[in-house]
Amino acid sequence: MVGATLHTSSLRFSTQTLIVTLVIAAGITTGCGSNGSSMMTPKFSGNTNVTVMVTSTANDQVTNFNLQFKTLTLTNQSGNTVTLLSSPQPSEFIHVNGGTEPLMTVSIPQEIYTSGTITLGGAEFVCISQDPTGGLLFSHYSVVEPGPVVNLASPIAVTGSSQVLSLNLQVSNSAVFPSCYSEPIFSGYSLSPTFSLAPLNVLPSPTNVENGLMTGLEATISSVGTTDSSLTLTIPEVSFGTRTVQANANSATVFQGVSGLSGLTSGMFVNLDGALQSDGSLLATRIEVENPTALNISTGPLLSVDTLVPALMQYGRTQMGPLLTDWPTGQPGQYDESPYFDFSNATFQISGQFKNLQSLPFVPSFTAANMVGGQNVDITSGTMILGGSTYTSANTITLIPQTINGTVEGVSTSGSFTVYTVSLANYDLFPQLAVQQGQTTLLNNPSQVQVYVDSNTQKINTQSLGAGSTLRFYGLVFNDNGTLRMDCGQVSDGVSAPAGSAASQQSSVGETRVVSRPESGRTPITIVTRSN
Repeated sequence: MVGATLHTSSLRFSTQTLIVTLVIAAGITTGCGSNGSSMMTPKFSGNTNVTVMVTSTANDQVTNFNLQFKTLTLTNQSGNTVTLLSSPQPSEFIHVNGGTEPLMTVSIPQEIYTSGTITLGGAEFVCISQDPTGGLLFSHYSVVEPGPVVNLASPIAVTGSSQVLSLNLQVSNSAVFPSCYSEPIFSGYSLSPTFSLAPLNVLPSPTNVENGLMTGLEATISSVGTTDSSLTLTIPEVSFGTRTVQANANSATVFQGVSGLSGLTSGMFVNLDGALQSDGSLLATRIEVENPTALNISTGPLLSVDTLVPALMQYGRTQMGPLLTDWPTGQPGQYDESPYFDFSNATFQISGQFKNLQSLPFVPSFTAANMVGGQNVDITSGTMILGGSTYTSANTITLIPQTINGTVEGVSTSGSFTVYTVSLANYDLFPQLAVQQGQTTLLNNPSQVQVYVDSNTQKINTQSLGAGSTLRFYGLVFNDNGTLRMDCGQVSDGVSAPAGSAASQQSSVGETRVVSRPESGRTPITIVTRSN
């Protein structure tokens, strides 16, 4: 099994408060259901239900970005403030890169709002790379000092019966670092969460993320209502708790893995597509249960697949279940989100989110023989084993969609698909993980993905979809005999890497300890902790 080097901050759960000033990035916009334009003066009367959706704009440098919102307020043109969020709510932002999820819904007075303020209870980001010894390196960085945020300024007019605002984390401006591995440790890092806030033009029937459509929402069923169509869902956030959202199903909802509404019970894990409703709830268009009997589920990228034993390592970006897959490192309050799983008896499957798999000009396959580091998967399990020579048994391993950020190098056609040859940056997980020792090299060119786009693909990009453009592609990534191929469900504008900017160095003291798992012949995990 490939060893891992873990550089982690001892302040992952920061007690210091970070106040972020939002200078609202939007024009004067009326609430949904209104045909007003930015040149019209809206009429205000009473309150509006405002739903805040979280999203992010990121390249592939950061694998995890967790925040805990303590408060969120808006200030109107008269200087009066209203509170949208008054109790802590967590959110992980990399899994919504190019996507969206609801944060909360609240009724506020109709008014023109010109600025806002976010108070954070904690923040952290994680990057993953190779270290000079050939193992994996995880760099955790937590907020320890407030940082400034500057955005474009334009007012938002809140009016009508309901309004949707998109809170977009600009990841590349928020987490600045020269590289994931640095000497000395933690040099050149800064964490200053930077947001834009803008209205979404929600349609009566949302068709993409820009008007209220959500895809691949991972959640636990907390309760099934008195009417079978009513569900309370819990959205997982590993570091800072959970949040809830209401959902409903109807006769048009597609069920996968269960026979229908009657098959859903409290405690089940679901993968859900849905359309945002005016009250902030979701109308489910698809509900998938990958394993009805699972006790735990871990979601995130594969990190390594062992050549000698049927064991893999995964980074658990989000996790659900009574026994989370955090493995204690030996340091108070610190955990390794990268557990080992025995996949010898696992069932391999592909998410049912996409309907066009049979139309692809290659055979979409995901098995124990062709899974590779960098693919995004759900792993379900029963009892967790957090040490010793026996690994946790994976019950199911499901390939799920992911977002990649890359530059188009060429364009061709294959049947009804347009095929884009996309080049990945060297910090992307596929090229980083493919060169590890102790695993079979399965990829011919881990820095390149063939992206297949057809009439089902949502194109919300404003940049040209052609050679030379940097874009984000969301879809299922397959290993087809050593070639990475994506069945693409969405294209959006890409994000370039920062041009060599290194932030001012924070003073830190490092201490190195070695914590060995009690298993013969395995490489120990080295933990470099940071204190201030």
